[in-house]
Amino acid sequence: MLFDSTLRRDLARTFGATVVVILTIVLTMMLIRTLGMAAGGKAAPQDVVLLLGYTALAHLPTMLALSLFVAIMGTLGRMYRDSEMAIWFASGVSLSRFIRPVLRTTWPVLLVVTILSLLVWPWVNERSAELKDQFERRSNLSRVTPGQFEASADGNRVFFVERNSPDGTDGRNVFIYGRWKDSESVTTSRTGRVEVEDQNRYLRLGDGQRNEVNRKSTEKTLSRFDRYDVIVGDRLASPTDDLPPKARSTMALLSKPSPGYLGELTWRVGLILAAANMVLLAIGLAAINPRRASNWNLIFALLTFIVYYNLISLSRAWVSSGKMGMGSALMLTHGTALLLAAYLMWRQDATKRRPRRISAAAATATT
Repeated sequence: MLFDSTLRRDLARTFGATVVVILTIVLTMMLIRTLGMAAGGKAAPQDVVLLLGYTALAHLPTMLALSLFVAIMGTLGRMYRDSEMAIWFASGVSLSRFIRPVLRTTWPVLLVVTILSLLVWPWVNERSAELKDQFERRSNLSRVTPGQFEASADGNRVFFVERNSPDGTDGRNVFIYGRWKDSESVTTSRTGRVEVEDQNRYLRLGDGQRNEVNRKSTEKTLSRFDRYDVIVGDRLASPTDDLPPKARSTMALLSKPSPGYLGELTWRVGLILAAANMVLLAIGLAAINPRRASNWNLIFALLTFIVYYNLISLSRAWVSSGKMGMGSALMLTHGTALLLAAYLMWRQDATKRRPRRISAAAATATT
């Protein structure tokens, strides 16, 4: 049918252009943020591209939903401005008739959003958590650049070392300055090696001395040693230990229905329902008066999108804190959005039918 093919072709073209623009903007913002994390010592510089890819995949469901929303708004808005909608309405096509061709065009995108939300989202968060955990759990010796002073992860120690092994586990001419609440110390040694015992990382120093000063009593202690062990890393843990709910699979969330897990599940299911509801909302919000040069409907539509997705985050917080059940949160948030979309389309159809009833009544009175 001409109606379906024309609408689907224009919608697909607009959606493709919108995805490219939104993806470019979001990737630029994420790149700046990721580079800032690397510069601030919160991420490894060599993992910047990988973290950027993971972050983009994590936000892709929202970007696709926004692209669908903007594409439908743009396509139908152009049809209103060019009076194409007036022609279709005069031909007996109601606004609700646009749901079928729009869904026939957008269902592959909604399917991708479903896969990303239920499967890719937890995997991406797990991989990102592993990368950050590996960086944070690196030994303090591996953080040090040869010939430069470097602070430890907790900020209590300053290291200076000359490495003599490619893996960074061995070093020579090690200098460690430590400062605590009541004391400070300076430790030097000729050699140093990182070893693991009882799931703890130790910097094993050899042939050195330690000078410690008690800042309260100003008492000084000088000791020499042939071997001295210093803890330089947190306790080792497996990658699956203490994973946040967002990094756990959907099946894991379903198998343990705790408030935190249900809150995360509310978020994932909410992304899918929100993408479908935004398609319906865009059909109802796209109506404009071609005689008025105003963009208030577009501004209102974008505000609706922002408020809607903030409500999804709020519903996750409600469920995670136990203030509301998962079903109640989904019904309140997404059921309200669905009713709003149905009301907007019903109002537009009722507005288009009203002149016909008036004309029929006038013709009867004239007769």
